[in-house]
Amino acid sequence: MRVGMMVGSDKERSRADRLAGVIADAVAAESAGFTTFWMPQVPGYLDAMTVATLIGQATDRIEIGTAVVPIQTRHPMIMAQQALTTQIACGGRFTLGIGPSHHWIINGQLGLPYDHPARVMGDYLDVLDASFAGPGTVDVDNGTYRVHAPVDVTDAYGVPVLLAALGPTMLRLAGERAGGTILWMADERAISDHVVPRITAASGRAARPAPRIVAGVPVALCSSDETDDARAYASEVLGHADLSPNYVRLLEHGDAEDVGDTMAAGDESAILARLRRYRDAGATDLAARIVPLGEDATERAASRLRTQEFLSSLCPAL
Repeated sequence: MRVGMMVGSDKERSRADRLAGVIADAVAAESAGFTTFWMPQVPGYLDAMTVATLIGQATDRIEIGTAVVPIQTRHPMIMAQQALTTQIACGGRFTLGIGPSHHWIINGQLGLPYDHPARVMGDYLDVLDASFAGPGTVDVDNGTYRVHAPVDVTDAYGVPVLLAALGPTMLRLAGERAGGTILWMADERAISDHVVPRITAASGRAARPAPRIVAGVPVALCSSDETDDARAYASEVLGHADLSPNYVRLLEHGDAEDVGDTMAAGDESAILARLRRYRDAGATDLAARIVPLGEDATERAASRLRTQEFLSSLCPAL
């Protein structure tokens, strides 16, 4: 299991420092030996692909990915155009993570339809596949898109695609049509009993390479008597599952009740044991989301550094 980092919105930094800060985080992750650096598209926060482009210019080796960009907010031709441009900036190290997001973001915040998201994803992939095939004209007519447009960005790179796949239909698409999946709120049993069988069967039917299964896992290095508080804090700051029915359905396939229950927390041995269980469940990649603990910014910064230094000792693979 390759060891990577996942970041999120950083409220500890001032708005003026956030962009430079996340680029510095990626540079530090590369120097520490992490294999991947994942940037989510957080509502109202920094744009993930713009950040990935700038990170690509500041780094040399680390894979840079989005985890994930909602499909409804970008027409697939525009997504392809931006992703190909980002891939050039990253020198071939960019992976596009996309997903259907959640109703409370797409419909509640943006006023866009959230109907049949898995079907829309299949139609979306039709356009991306044609766009990433190389320069030329994209001609796609399906249930959602009617596209007859040129692509003339690069003939040097394609773009690997991973899907945020939680349910059976999305996992089938991730195996048959993409390079794998990026998970969040999936514990070990959900991965081994729900995700792995479905996605590997789908990739096998399509004669595709074995899929990547990227497990997003909150991590906090702390004493054993702080573990319960760390899990409760993670659920509070990372968003409770009951806000998103997609996550609730995923949790039903495992033992976790909220995101904090998926967390690797405790001392070094406890974290290592939990991460090994994710590996043994079938995760090919770890996207570690550090949850810093402490009463103030100074304590949380020290907590983040301790956790990151321990995780870096596990690099590049667990």
